[in-house]
Amino acid sequence: MTTKTISIKKFFTYIWAAILGKESNFTSGSIRKAIFMLSIPMILEMLMESIFALVDIAFVSKVSVNAVATIGLTESVVTLIYALAIGLSMAATAVVARRVGEEDIEGARKAAVQAIFLGILVSIVFGIFGFIFSKEILGLMGAEADLIEVGHGYTKLLIGGNITIMLLFLINAIFRGAGDASIAMWTLILSNGLNIILDPIFIFGWGPVPEYGVVGAAIATNIGRGTAVLFQLGILFFGWSKIKLLASNLILDAKVMLNLIRVSAGGIAQFLIGTSSWVFLMRIMSEFGSEVLAGYTIAIRVILFSLMPSWGMSNAAATLVGQNLGAKQPDRAEKSVWITGKYNAYFMVVVSLVYLFFAKDIISFFNATPVVVEKGALCLQVIAGGYVFYAYGMVLTQAFNGAGDTQTPTKINLVSFWVYQLPFAYLAAFTLGWESTGVFVAITTAEVLLAVIAIIWFKKGSWKKIQV
Repeated sequence: MTTKTISIKKFFTYIWAAILGKESNFTSGSIRKAIFMLSIPMILEMLMESIFALVDIAFVSKVSVNAVATIGLTESVVTLIYALAIGLSMAATAVVARRVGEEDIEGARKAAVQAIFLGILVSIVFGIFGFIFSKEILGLMGAEADLIEVGHGYTKLLIGGNITIMLLFLINAIFRGAGDASIAMWTLILSNGLNIILDPIFIFGWGPVPEYGVVGAAIATNIGRGTAVLFQLGILFFGWSKIKLLASNLILDAKVMLNLIRVSAGGIAQFLIGTSSWVFLMRIMSEFGSEVLAGYTIAIRVILFSLMPSWGMSNAAATLVGQNLGAKQPDRAEKSVWITGKYNAYFMVVVSLVYLFFAKDIISFFNATPVVVEKGALCLQVIAGGYVFYAYGMVLTQAFNGAGDTQTPTKINLVSFWVYQLPFAYLAAFTLGWESTGVFVAITTAEVLLAVIAIIWFKKGSWKKIQV
């Protein structure tokens, strides 16, 4: 057997071990292996999350235009819930990873329980509001009367059942912080698998199940996510996670909960700053006509999908930072981040080359209208020009979050997106007359600015001293 054959066999052995979650301690041994073992399940987890949204749209688009619009409007509101869920998840990952690195499993259990309690409390408030005021929510979003009549049931069930979204995010964040990334991955495989099976059954009415239309998508989503949450809780209380909860842990701890709220505040602000800037960019793009807007929308969806592996590697960096800081190994934490950033850059270079050479083919797969293809392809090519910077920007941002320093990336996002990107996009598009190209350039240069600031701030090393 040749050396090359042995290396290939070893590579696939590592992939299988990563998927099965056979390793969860990443404070010793090879850093490259640690990155690989964490990244594989996290990349697959991110891909599963993106598939979830694609499946819903694919089935609902066969119902009606109003059905698709309902999902779009409702998801805009649910973004607020995502902001809270992601912010709390950042805090949960950072605190649990730190406690695991300190070998304080009891402290990790306390943090996990308080995160879950906090998530339940927030989701109940949102759920009651969404269930009672679903029609009013759609009305505020600009929906016409006929759309509200058809779609309010979807909004009522999706926001009313948002506890499944909140807990799915939070408990997976706990698993990732503990180094059990494969469990988070399998949870989303279960959730998405059920959603794919149940979507057509409830939307179109198969067998004894009546046809619910767009409401059926909400039913399928809640059942899929709810089942996955039960699976998560089963693992936490009876399963094979490093964080195994006991009945004695199920008590409120104000000190731990307040610490989670403090750390999560920055994470929530980060997400809101980022998403709100995209809303304003979309508003600017709408000035150039529906075909240009369609090209931009398709390009952004393609970009977001291709960024999922990068997000997976970035999440791996967050776990490595948290665990190694907890183990009093700040130098190993820093080295892990730079190596992860390098691997992420390699991946992004490959993706950018694909976009540069095949942008028109990619966009025309979704829509063959000449203007849509032209503007969508240009968007892909211009944004791909900054992909190497995106690679380091994402990893470094998550590294700060993994250390519990959620305030630093919040400040960086504020400068990059609100102080620079939005004013420059408006200036370039309208004053300089670059139109849509000005927005594309603003997006790319803002991400370059973000990466440069993050690199400078990261090298200062103040994140190593954060206590969580």
